[in-house]
Amino acid sequence: MGKIMLTGDRPTGRLHIGHYVGSLRRRVELQNSGEFEKIFIMIADAQALTDNFENPEKIRQNIIEVALDYLSAGLDPSKSNIFIQSMIPELTELTFYYANLVTVSRLQRNPTVKSEIQLRNFETSIPVGFFTYPISQASDITAFKADTVPVGEDQLPMIEQTREIVRKFGQTYREGILVEPNALLSSNTACLRLPGTDGQAKMSKSLGNCIYLADTEKDVKKKIMGMYTDPLHIHIEDPGHLEGNPVFTYLEAFSKPEHFAEFLPDYANLDELKEHYTRGGLGDGTVKKFLNNVMQTELAPLRARRAEYEKDIYGVYEILKNGTEVAREEAAKTLAEVKAAMKIDYFTDNALIASHAEKYNNK
Repeated sequence: MGKIMLTGDRPTGRLHIGHYVGSLRRRVELQNSGEFEKIFIMIADAQALTDNFENPEKIRQNIIEVALDYLSAGLDPSKSNIFIQSMIPELTELTFYYANLVTVSRLQRNPTVKSEIQLRNFETSIPVGFFTYPISQASDITAFKADTVPVGEDQLPMIEQTREIVRKFGQTYREGILVEPNALLSSNTACLRLPGTDGQAKMSKSLGNCIYLADTEKDVKKKIMGMYTDPLHIHIEDPGHLEGNPVFTYLEAFSKPEHFAEFLPDYANLDELKEHYTRGGLGDGTVKKFLNNVMQTELAPLRARRAEYEKDIYGVYEILKNGTEVAREEAAKTLAEVKAAMKIDYFTDNALIASHAEKYNNK
């Protein structure tokens, strides 16, 4: 069996460039590499409901936004199956069975769960669905026997939790049914956690410091020109600092040598630009204008693809429906194997039925 990849996003809003450089751009590269036999891209609406259960309409409306972002970024329905998590009940059933293989104390020790609980102020009242979402994530990964899961660094504990569940299932029931996944991190460290335009450590919808993939050219320019830089770099001649300066972090993530040749030919590469900035004599405005040119160049193809898909929303929903049908078929196969290993496949276990028939016929 060839390599299988699974990844996805929670549809709590439009995707931003942090998602793009952190995982989405890499997904497209992997999709086009020919390295994978199957690729599953999940819109994780059921997981999103664990902390948005009182506002399902928010999730409902953002399904199409995430789908459009996926397609605009270059995900190809002929190569990747884009599906909606809640439309596959087999995932819920697998989650229920896996829950018996994980202790409460183990979930409490999961670093990602702990940080997310603090972030959402759930310390005193944690919804059970949210608390157990590492088990749900294990269900998502193993249902498709994914061996490769592109993730951010903060999600590594979740992958390890899945690997533990796979091993526990093998020890308890049968080896070889489930596959232990491997995390795939970005090779560009600037892409692991892109900061917000305000200099905050995390780009977040709630903080309003995002550049969205769906933003217009005008919106992108406005956000870039208003970005936080070095507060000590007051005059052009002042030495500038790179640490905590999101403009240079964005350039690390997006700029290429050809961008310098086209938009800033006085510098051969980013290292030369950094050197000039840190010694003084280079204004923030010049650097921001360059970043804007870089970003507009990178985002222009996405805008063009999105505009085409927006003309046929019925077609986009058909893509989601077809991808979900393929995904459900795969998940159903895994669920059947899991139930057989657990010996709860009563109606298809002919040996069980025959043995009971023989037992009572011979009474």
